[in-house]
Amino acid sequence: MSDQLRPRASLRTAVVWDVLKDALDRRAEATGRAALDVLDTGGGTGNFAVPVARLGHRVTVVDPSPNALFGLERRAAEAGVADQVRGVQGDVLGLFDVVERGGYDAVLCHGVLEYVEDPAEGIRNAVDALRPSGALSLLAAGLGGAVLARALAGHFTEARQALTDPAGRWGEGDPVPRRFSAEQLTELVTTAGVEVGAVHGVRVFADLVPGVLVDTEPGALEALLKLEAAAAELPAFHSVATQLHVLGKKQG
Repeated sequence: MSDQLRPRASLRTAVVWDVLKDALDRRAEATGRAALDVLDTGGGTGNFAVPVARLGHRVTVVDPSPNALFGLERRAAEAGVADQVRGVQGDVLGLFDVVERGGYDAVLCHGVLEYVEDPAEGIRNAVDALRPSGALSLLAAGLGGAVLARALAGHFTEARQALTDPAGRWGEGDPVPRRFSAEQLTELVTTAGVEVGAVHGVRVFADLVPGVLVDTEPGALEALLKLEAAAAELPAFHSVATQLHVLGKKQG
């Protein structure tokens, strides 16, 4: 896949983007419409929204940050998709103050649940924004990846704290308010009326490999990307992934 059709081919986005693009292609085929209506909650400056618009879809980005929305507008203009991307200020808990209920073929909820006061309400709103059989793409911080990272850094007490803390936090200095297991995320989405199609572990190895190795060893980046893709769907690796991606379909 060319870089024009996905976010920068990086360890942070490649697996999610490949899964998302495939889901959008399937949804477009099922609806018979080449251009889908896509909602990106917490979409920020458009890391996913702009590449989705490049595929020909109409994207609405909801984000609480005016600065992020300004960056989105600039990025969309530079990419030549300004007429296909709309940014509105808001958040997932007040979603229907700014967007239409049941008006979207696909909803992206990436990096949102970690920060909202009520994750269950956030997911319910994301699902309520979908049309029947619409696609939900959920990406959230994984508990196991944080535990493993703290332990490998020699912070064993913090690793144990994250393992036992209800929110998966390793201490007061932890910048992430909440983390999830794959089981917790799938329960949230199924309770909200979504049929889970796939669960992927994201950044299973990437955050543990020294950056200098990836940058200097010939072919290392491409090999690591292939390794991440191969491990992403294997349940054995979900428990150690930095992030977890859940792809599902709204039940009729």
